Amino acid sequence: MRSAGRLDCKTATADRRAGGYIDRILKGEKPADLPVQAPTKYELVINLKTAKALGLDVPPTVLARADEVIE
Repeated sequence: MRSAGRLDCKTATADRRAGGYIDRILKGEKPADLPVQAPTKYELVINLKTAKALGLDVPPTVLARADEVIE
């Protein structure tokens, strides 16, 4: 499946957060007692070649907000 764009959280940040959870579990906390944490930073990447192949027009305002645009 091809994707014209993706919204993703940074992997390094997610890995650090997971490491903190593992540390707390290994120290005896119950996983059910740990709070749910959502990512705080997302990355928007748009692939224009794929968008064109799918017949999608990406508005200039969306392109301007993208962290990365793949031509």
